[in-house]
Amino acid sequence: MEAQDEVLIAEVSKQDDILRDLWDEHQRFKEELAALNGKAYLTAEDALERKRLKKCKLAGKDRIEAILKQHR
Repeated sequence: MEAQDEVLIAEVSKQDDILRDLWDEHQRFKEELAALNGKAYLTAEDALERKRLKKCKLAGKDRIEAILKQHR
């Protein structure tokens, strides 16, 4: 996300609980993906989890973008 989007998220999330929850979830997915990407070797389960996290993170980002679009 761009810095200006993050500023807008910080402002809007003060009143929008859904956006705040989506942003928190997005950050958790980002951290979990970083942990998996830091592994030298991924098990089959890790690879499936990585794929799931990427899909969830992208879906959440799409929802965040839709909310931000309403506030721009």
